[in-house]
Amino acid sequence: MNVTIVGLGLIGGSIALDLKALGHNIIGVDNSKKHIEQALDLELVSEVSSLGDALQMSDIIFLAIPINGIKKALPGILDKISYKTTVIDVGSTKSSICKKVEKHEKRGSFVAAHPLAGTEYSGPKAALKDLFKGKSNIICEEHKCDEKSLEKAIEIFNQLGMTTMFMNPEDHDKHMAYVSHLSHISSFMLGQTVLEIEKDEKQIFNLASTGFESTVRLAKSSADTWVPIFENNKENISDALEQYIEYLNQFKKAIDRGDREKMHEMIQNANNIRRILLGMKLNVMKLS
Repeated sequence: MNVTIVGLGLIGGSIALDLKALGHNIIGVDNSKKHIEQALDLELVSEVSSLGDALQMSDIIFLAIPINGIKKALPGILDKISYKTTVIDVGSTKSSICKKVEKHEKRGSFVAAHPLAGTEYSGPKAALKDLFKGKSNIICEEHKCDEKSLEKAIEIFNQLGMTTMFMNPEDHDKHMAYVSHLSHISSFMLGQTVLEIEKDEKQIFNLASTGFESTVRLAKSSADTWVPIFENNKENISDALEQYIEYLNQFKKAIDRGDREKMHEMIQNANNIRRILLGMKLNVMKLS
């Protein structure tokens, strides 16, 4: 099968790496000459091409570029493909993308997906083998997809080792604001706070524990990727931030008052996340 990957960063590169290993012909498309060269050197792709040429020879096209790029490119790509080609986006927000092509005559050829996998690194060198294995994938508005396009998309995600679930775009974006986007903002702002207050970089290095390192890990993520995500999910993220700030203020007041009981209560409530995440890990182990 001829699979075109538009955007050869972490997600696109990792998709390319795994699908190429499964025998698919992988066509790489990227505006960055550096990314193209790296993808070829790392053998992530079988060949590289312009987008126009790739559209004519592809069975599946993955759009693994920032959200605003997907919104800009998607209608024109649907204009040019045949009805036998399936276009899949892997963006982290879905509502604005789905709305962009809701009335397009080839809407059925498009599958709005979000594979829930990634790291804080970017670019072709960040691509990882088996990044998606054992992870979940979300498809939105599956009822608007042609049967063959939906089947093709689910099968390709199955080949990546993923389990697919279905969700409407609005619910997807709301849930992602809390479980993904808010955690990135927290990490970004923690990193900025420490850098602003602790000017001695050597002291940060010497004193930072594994707890700080794990909490601030996401602060290494690319602004080029995350600013468009925040822009396209701003209402949900604003709500999430408002609630998060409220809890921070409650905890600050408890510290100011010396209210050990309130601090203990809030920390114990937060400890419940451990039970949920452990349950998720056990379920993944049963499936693998």
